[in-house]
Amino acid sequence: MKNIQINHAQKGFTLIELMIVVAIIGILAAIAIPQYQDYIARSQVNRVMGESGSLKTAVEDCILNGRLDIGSAAGECDPGATASNLMADGGNAGPDLAAADLVGAGVPTITDPLTAQATIVATFGNNAAAVLQVAPATLTWTRSTNGSWACTSTVPAEYMPNGCAAPAP
Repeated sequence: MKNIQINHAQKGFTLIELMIVVAIIGILAAIAIPQYQDYIARSQVNRVMGESGSLKTAVEDCILNGRLDIGSAAGECDPGATASNLMADGGNAGPDLAAADLVGAGVPTITDPLTAQATIVATFGNNAAAVLQVAPATLTWTRSTNGSWACTSTVPAEYMPNGCAAPAP
């Protein structure tokens, strides 16, 4: 009689192999999630920098044309800000916004009345990353008497956008 050998091929994965895969995924997630949260915070700071910085042109126009009071009435300066869910409730840069537009959102606060050294201050709040709401962080555009603008911010150093600096002590 002939000896017949039967090959039993393994089907599926062993428990050890599955545990190794789960451990690798866990390690990757432990590294990736904090990095992603840092990326989100940096992108939010850059977004608020852009949103508040876009008001510089309107403020400059108001100063040059003698409209120094913030408001939406005739002869007043309406910077035309739109509500942002990354800024704290309130602000005066969107005087024609209804109160309903500012629920869970905010606009920057602009020096009122406007002066040659006007400021635009955006305060982080609402849906901004938790690390930006701790103090809460601010981003400030300051106009010099010669008409140039400079950015300062109180956000943590690792989220500081290019072109913006920490305020002088």
